[in-house]
Amino acid sequence: MIIIEQNPSYKEKKVISIGVVSELTGLSERQIRYYEERKLIFPERSKGGNRKYSFSDVEALMEIAEKIEDGIQTLEIRREKVREKKKIEEEKIRKKMIQGQINAQFGLWKKK
Repeated sequence: MIIIEQNPSYKEKKVISIGVVSELTGLSERQIRYYEERKLIFPERSKGGNRKYSFSDVEALMEIAEKIEDGIQTLEIRREKVREKKKIEEEKIRKKMIQGQINAQFGLWKKK
C-alpha cells in the first residue's frame, strides 16, 4: 500500500525571521514586506506579531526577485503562482483517486 506523507518537511516550517531572510536573499526587509502585500509570499505571525518564513519561502523570494529583475510584473508572478498551485492541487486529487482505485482493486482500504 502506498502512503502519502502528510507531515510538512523542514522546508515548510515557518521558523525564520525577516532579518535572516533578508540576509539569505539579499532583499531588503521592505522588499520582502512588499512581496507579502502583493500576495506573492505568505509568512506566518508569531504571538508577538513577527513574521516567520520557511526555507521554501526563501526559495520563492529568490525566484520572485529574479523574475522582477527580468522585468516580469508582480501581477503576472501572482497569476503564475495561482496556476502552479491549481496544478499541484489537481495532481493531489488525481493521486488520491488513483490510490482509491488501487485500494478498491486489491481490497486495501482503511478500517475505522
